[in-house]
Amino acid sequence: MINLEEKLKNPVWYSLNETHNTFLIEYDGVQFYHPDICIFGAFFSDTKTAKALTEYAKIADKFFLVSENKTPIIDASTVILEKKIEGCQMVLEKLVDLEITENIILLSNDYVDEIYDLIWLVMPGFYKKRGFEMGKYYGIFKDNKLVSVTGQRMQTNNFIEVSGVVTHPNYTKKGYAKQLVAHTTKEILKQNKLPILHTNKGNIAIPLYEKLGYKFTRDMNWWLFNKK
Repeated sequence: MINLEEKLKNPVWYSLNETHNTFLIEYDGVQFYHPDICIFGAFFSDTKTAKALTEYAKIADKFFLVSENKTPIIDASTVILEKKIEGCQMVLEKLVDLEITENIILLSNDYVDEIYDLIWLVMPGFYKKRGFEMGKYYGIFKDNKLVSVTGQRMQTNNFIEVSGVVTHPNYTKKGYAKQLVAHTTKEILKQNKLPILHTNKGNIAIPLYEKLGYKFTRDMNWWLFNKK
């Protein structure tokens, strides 16, 4: 049985092997999410990535491979490396209790379009509308509209990732994101799973996560490719 620490080293891989297995597309030992859900992939052997990326590029224009410390090999005739995003993984050490003063709503399918529009407004480029199917999403409404949201993304039998933390630019600096992350974290703990999250190094939100009890564990790099 694979222990939690090993799963955290390759979270995309183990999410696709466990909770998100129905979204799995595999090419000779390299695993990807179905591109309508999420454009992440994972691998163990870099010798297999060139062929797999070429195949995945037939169904997706942009996509990531996620790895702690390995460098994927590509076929430059079919795939272009756009950039490497230097990220990090954080896991909850001990939740710092935070009073929830906002009315936080578990979002249903009725809000799929609003979630998509809000995330693309704040973080355009990669979130897929069917990403809603990866886990639960929570939101705060003001003035009869969704203004802040937090979701769940990668999942295994042991952990759930907090993701999609965004607030409309007109409603920032009110503590909405902090309360949503705290709420989402508590909901994960109720399932007896470890809350984790990923972000790019230098993200201004990192101190917020640390104040809630998250700690840095490892690098987690995101290799972004384009179909040639």
